[in-house]
Amino acid sequence: MRFLGIGDSCDLGALYMRLLADGHEVRVYVGEPLAQGTMAGLVEHTSDWQSELGWIRSVGNDGVILFENVAKSRGQLQDQLRKDGFNVIGGSAYGDRLENDRAFAQHILADIGLKTAKVFEFSDLARADAFLARRPGRYVLKFNGPSFGAKDNYVGRLSSGLDVMAVLQAKASRLHDGSSFILMEHVEGVEMGVGSYFDGKEFVGNACLDWEHKRFFPGNLGELTGEMGTIATFDRSQRFFEQTLKPMAPLLSAGGYCGYINLNTIVNSSGIWPLEFTCRFGYPGFAVLGPLQETKWADLFAVMNGHPGQVRMRPGFCAAIVLTTPPFPYDRKAVEEPVGLPVIFDGELTPDEHNHLYYGEVGLSKGRLVTSGQYGWTMVATGTAKSIEDARIKAGALADKVVVPNVRYRRDIGSNLIERDFRLVEDLYLFD
Repeated sequence: MRFLGIGDSCDLGALYMRLLADGHEVRVYVGEPLAQGTMAGLVEHTSDWQSELGWIRSVGNDGVILFENVAKSRGQLQDQLRKDGFNVIGGSAYGDRLENDRAFAQHILADIGLKTAKVFEFSDLARADAFLARRPGRYVLKFNGPSFGAKDNYVGRLSSGLDVMAVLQAKASRLHDGSSFILMEHVEGVEMGVGSYFDGKEFVGNACLDWEHKRFFPGNLGELTGEMGTIATFDRSQRFFEQTLKPMAPLLSAGGYCGYINLNTIVNSSGIWPLEFTCRFGYPGFAVLGPLQETKWADLFAVMNGHPGQVRMRPGFCAAIVLTTPPFPYDRKAVEEPVGLPVIFDGELTPDEHNHLYYGEVGLSKGRLVTSGQYGWTMVATGTAKSIEDARIKAGALADKVVVPNVRYRRDIGSNLIERDFRLVEDLYLFD
């Protein structure tokens, strides 16, 4: 099969490498100038993705276009390419809106019967300031649109709301015409997500349950990052899936969606409270899924494009630890940091250990593996086992074998889940 990847920072680099290892052809368009070194020497780059459409079309149904992100109206582009007869996996314009327009997504979730926290949308600071004066409380601040990232979000701690207002004022210079943000009432509980593949008509395979660790430092301290690590499983997920994502199927189908979709939630004694959608694979999201998927990536994508076949998942848990280097959790446009740091392994890795490493922003330079890219997402170390504890031990042991100057990662991925959170969700009868 032939695959054309389209994105800004080569988020799916490790996935492309696995497709190549299985004998498929891959070309990748990387739109961000600072990310040109990512996967350099490991995956073939193209400077013009449009010129590759003939290469994809020439193999008919064996050609697939993979979209990595929701920025720059790429959902509309995906819809058009599908109309032109291409097999496209990634999302759609509807998926872009679900992810980027948070107030819209909350209305949709309420319409399908889910509990939703109250959401208030604003486009200027003065109105938000007046609102907080009238209705002080703890709020979660989130910005609409692709120009803001996870690190821009803020979970309020003060019942007065003064800390939220202070964060808004600090980001005032980035709020332009058409920019908006929401204040969502804070909900206490266990944060967990549910995700599944959608083939344009229905969900494919089992749903995945995940518990992300978004704070930079152990103990859930520091900045909100995209993700520092995750525990995931496909086991016992049907009940939770049926109460959350499954009712979205008719809307996703009508919106032309084809790809992986995740819904993040808060779970407490009052039920399931949806927070936000991720309408793309996400990095390191696909690296968390990969070790638990028995079906190879190309076969999965073929099924999603209408080929006969089944999608099979492995039992057990996957623990994923994100290894980062500066300027993470910021980017090199905001903080100047060098690339080209050597990536070395402490001893010879076994084939299985290599298979559990998912390269991120790395590339080859003079024959040596080095850091690259814009953000400092260096790689992900994973481990799988029947228990969360054994999976996290394996992932930690593998992470310790990766030697990069100034590498940072969390050693507590999954610890709260083991101590209390998994049992809490289990006691609420949300598992099969």
